[in-house]
Amino acid sequence: MDFARARDFMVESQVRPSDVTDPRIIHAMRTLPRERFVPAAKRMIAYGDLEVEVADGRTLMRPRDLAKLIMELAPKSGDRALEIAGATGYGAAVLAACCKEVITLDPNPDLSFAAQAALESAGVTNSKTVSTAAVDGWADEAAYDVILVNGSAEFVPDAWLKQLSPGGRLGVIVRQGAAGSARIYTRSADAAAYRSAFDAAPPIVPGLAKPQAFAF
Repeated sequence: MDFARARDFMVESQVRPSDVTDPRIIHAMRTLPRERFVPAAKRMIAYGDLEVEVADGRTLMRPRDLAKLIMELAPKSGDRALEIAGATGYGAAVLAACCKEVITLDPNPDLSFAAQAALESAGVTNSKTVSTAAVDGWADEAAYDVILVNGSAEFVPDAWLKQLSPGGRLGVIVRQGAAGSARIYTRSADAAAYRSAFDAAPPIVPGLAKPQAFAF
């Protein structure tokens, strides 16, 4: 398969038609080898308009959704960023093209190990991986200017908002049943407010579903 051609087609058919105009994001998605961030058996669909499963119940976001979420976060070249539930690190690789430093967190240590290998293989030098529960974020190196969630959540943990710097932005797709909406939270000195950006419904990250109510 001609992966370079597949990257171009992904950008021209999925990313740019979705009103993604940031040249850093477009360049990153046109040049980063997304096929290295998926299992060998899935490389033929690495550039498809779908969530690609990289482990049991874990996926990379659709290219269109990832690109739009990063653009809505308006990352700056000097920003420090955290990616939550980063899986194999493709989102971190794209975000790293826009920021000074990216930490990508995943609750699965095997995925974090795979992410580190993929990032190194792709030549991304300003990103590192850690492994802990997604709901906790990564307080050890907070505060962050940007936090990106790879997947969706049924609730937004307070820990994430507390780890934002003043003026920091959190991008997360919040699921309500089968529907989902991308929210961009912005933190002020003592509070956080959000705006809705676009509709999307990727799979819910493990640990980020609301507990089921007890039914008699």
